[in-house]
Amino acid sequence: MARRLRIGIDTGGTFTDVVALDEHGGGLVTTKTPSTPADPAEGFAAGVGKVLGLLGAEPRDVAALSHGTTVATNRLLEDRIDDLGFVTNEGFESVLEIARQSVPDGYGNSYFWVKPPRIVPVHRVRAVGGRLDHTGAELRPFDEASAVAAARWFRDAGIDAIGVCFLHSYADPSHELAMRDVLAREHPDAVVSLSCEVLREYREYERSVTTLVDAAVKPAMNGYLARIAERVASRLLVMKSNGGVLSAEEVARQPITTVLSGPAAGALGAAFVVAHRGRETGGHGSVVTLDGGGTSTDVAVVLDGEPTLTTEGTIGRHPVKIPMIDIVTVGAGGGSVAWRSPEGALKVGPRSAGADPGPLCYGRGGTEVTVTDAHAALGRIPPHLLGGEVPLDVDAARAGVAALAQELGLPPERAAAGVLEISAWNQANAIRQITVKRGLDVRDYPLVAFGGSGPLLACRLLDILGLPAAVIPENPGNLSAFGLLTVDVKNDYVRTRVVRDAELDPALLDGVYADLEGEAATALGREGFTGDRRRFARSADLRYYGQAFEVRVAAPAGPPDEAFRAEVVRRFHDAHEALYGYCYRDDPRHPVEWVNLRVSGIGPIARPSLTERPHGDGDPTRARTGTRPVHYDTWGDTAVYRREKLTPGDTVQGPAVIEEFGSTLPLHPGFTARLDGYGNLVVTR
Repeated sequence: MARRLRIGIDTGGTFTDVVALDEHGGGLVTTKTPSTPADPAEGFAAGVGKVLGLLGAEPRDVAALSHGTTVATNRLLEDRIDDLGFVTNEGFESVLEIARQSVPDGYGNSYFWVKPPRIVPVHRVRAVGGRLDHTGAELRPFDEASAVAAARWFRDAGIDAIGVCFLHSYADPSHELAMRDVLAREHPDAVVSLSCEVLREYREYERSVTTLVDAAVKPAMNGYLARIAERVASRLLVMKSNGGVLSAEEVARQPITTVLSGPAAGALGAAFVVAHRGRETGGHGSVVTLDGGGTSTDVAVVLDGEPTLTTEGTIGRHPVKIPMIDIVTVGAGGGSVAWRSPEGALKVGPRSAGADPGPLCYGRGGTEVTVTDAHAALGRIPPHLLGGEVPLDVDAARAGVAALAQELGLPPERAAAGVLEISAWNQANAIRQITVKRGLDVRDYPLVAFGGSGPLLACRLLDILGLPAAVIPENPGNLSAFGLLTVDVKNDYVRTRVVRDAELDPALLDGVYADLEGEAATALGREGFTGDRRRFARSADLRYYGQAFEVRVAAPAGPPDEAFRAEVVRRFHDAHEALYGYCYRDDPRHPVEWVNLRVSGIGPIARPSLTERPHGDGDPTRARTGTRPVHYDTWGDTAVYRREKLTPGDTVQGPAVIEEFGSTLPLHPGFTARLDGYGNLVVTR
């Protein structure tokens, strides 16, 4: 029988993680390879080659590659935005400068805050005549002469990436489509993004920035996908921020949808693990996820088996209103640098040593102490990573920690423990931000810790936050890559229709939802999903009249009639009360207003199956490989276990260290780790 492989590849800052699934019953194979920041496509191809070698398979055996990439995210976080042009209406050239009247947290008032530079400076903004009103009615016709002049100015200035955002184009895209025709004729080398295709909803500033971000990352993303296509001939699916995948050809049209694609895959992998555990996590499938990498840590919340979504996200300093899994990222990864502030305090991150040169213990020329070095100096990680592929220079780590300790006037062990404590509190604050600030009690949610460095501080996080348990999935370093094999093809469509509920005509709902589902069906058809092989998920954004922000609720299937309208409004009242503690369910003084209608087109794919394993004899000593000196509260000879030799039902008492190929769990004194039937380590106090 011919083999049929699906491969998930997650490119991180330090390692490229690979998981292969043999759909004909061959199970899962996982591995890692160093990332290649200069050209991530090289690390991608190396990962494919490595896993095929482990399987003894050929490239022709690969049915599909699912990929989580940080190319778009990193360009935005590092502000590597090349010359970018912006086209908008006459009289609205300053929409980016005016922005929003909001000052970031941490500033007492606006006098101490300096507004960052705009994504497009004023001199690269060009205005075009023509105007629509909020219903899409034309107030002034599109002025082709000024459009031609703008296109020629960009061409002569050598500006090849251009975003177009006209007022109210969410209601009628005709003026933006006309502008694209002019640009195609006058400046054929330009890469153009239209707001009516990127984000067809109101709020001109956010729509403008989202469109410009799409234009900014298009050249880099399309070049990256082209380089991958040169190296692999298989069908390529790319992870999107909304929790779905899409073919590379479709993603190339809207690369902004890939920002946060790697962290999204991790949250989905955790959701899949939780769905199979049920009883172990309290039966409700709600957890906090923590994805610890080399550069950063990403935190999300899974409620009833589904990661929470938002359209209020930001990447770096740029608001991005596309649907994305609600993730908080903090610069607290294994490569985060420990440093002494001018005031003499110890700081950790957000700067990272990355993959090259990396931590001191990597022996690649690193000169600064990192979180990984602190773990190595205290004996909490083995003297090699990836089963011996990456030997660690523990002496170099200890020498670096000793030098930092001398600067701080502390013993080396106190300095190393301080680095880890600060990193743990940085992660804890990120968890609080996504739970407490969202109205959730963090003590109700177990922690799913994964990624290469995710489990390293799990015990401290249980103490700091009062979490009930930490779940460490099997192969935690590869969970994001595994998550890529658990997600469906998915694309999102939105249309703004602002109308009070009392004045809403169900025919309007019917017409808009039919249009959105038609767009979704066309895109799914290009992906090979037709007829019964596709489904549509409706939702709507509602608010009380006079509010500035909306609450999104799921909308039922079936005809959008009066019963449909009433059910959506009831769900809005319930959601508003759950989120803010009150609602105006029976108060006519606060009417409900509909704002955005949404449809997600979903093409289901086959998921891996996890089978529960029988319990063993309950004796973990078979997995014990010896002892080594480890510092928790004090130095002591500590038992070391190999995770793959543990069987369900085995319980390990701390202090201990549990090691595996891609990660390590330091089990502090007073903690217990038990292996459940699905191979997850459940850590409790």
